[in-house]
Amino acid sequence: MSRFDRAFSRGPALVCFVTAGDPTLEATPAILDALVEGGADVIELGMPFTDPMADGPAIQAANLRSLGAGTTTADIFHIAARFREKHPEVPLVLMGYANPMTIRGPEWFAAECRKAGVDGVICVDIPPEEDPELGPALRAAKVALIRLATPTTDAARLPAVLDGSSGFLYYVSVAGITGLQQAAQASIEDAVTRLKSATRLPVAVGFGVRTPEQAAAIARVADGVVVGSVLVDLVGQHGADAPGPVRELTSALAQAVHGARKSA
Repeated sequence: MSRFDRAFSRGPALVCFVTAGDPTLEATPAILDALVEGGADVIELGMPFTDPMADGPAIQAANLRSLGAGTTTADIFHIAARFREKHPEVPLVLMGYANPMTIRGPEWFAAECRKAGVDGVICVDIPPEEDPELGPALRAAKVALIRLATPTTDAARLPAVLDGSSGFLYYVSVAGITGLQQAAQASIEDAVTRLKSATRLPVAVGFGVRTPEQAAAIARVADGVVVGSVLVDLVGQHGADAPGPVRELTSALAQAVHGARKSA
């Protein structure tokens, strides 16, 4: 079994996102440790980029803080390798944009992912139609390419989204940027039912999830719940002192998500 298989086989999984290098490179490992200690099942590590078009104010600000601190792609792989040594069983995903992933060539990026122990990659701005830009290199390196489905992904387009994807399917529950809106629960339930009828991949739902109550409601119908902006907000508020508040919120979210296993 892959790390993803194990993480999702236990029931609804909590997937947590933070930005690498925010507030500093030195602070990031302790924040990642806090996520794991709080009960996160899968970690998404954001790769900072100058033009994060899909992200709202919280993650945009985190990108700027990270880049201002001098974070490089090499630094991110160093953080990933340290994480893998310390947490050998927790899936780690790099999430970001095409430019940092392809500027040195997709084969280089995929090889570095493999070497650092990265399990999967989410590239926000490479659509399925442009899969050759990154997909073949990742698959050759046995790194999962995790694709995004949205409320506008209809039945005609869904097969293209699923073709070549692995790890899990990330359902972006609102049409918009991260952190500012939350979809109605009924629309999430309908979308998850539709997606699960088309794939055996776990379906994780994100965008706009900020509270344990929201996370629990989604976990009762989905295979995973993705939480990002509210955690990034904590890092922005507390800086190097963020691990404590991050651990506390993650623990509350994990209890809500994992408790949905019993109620389901």
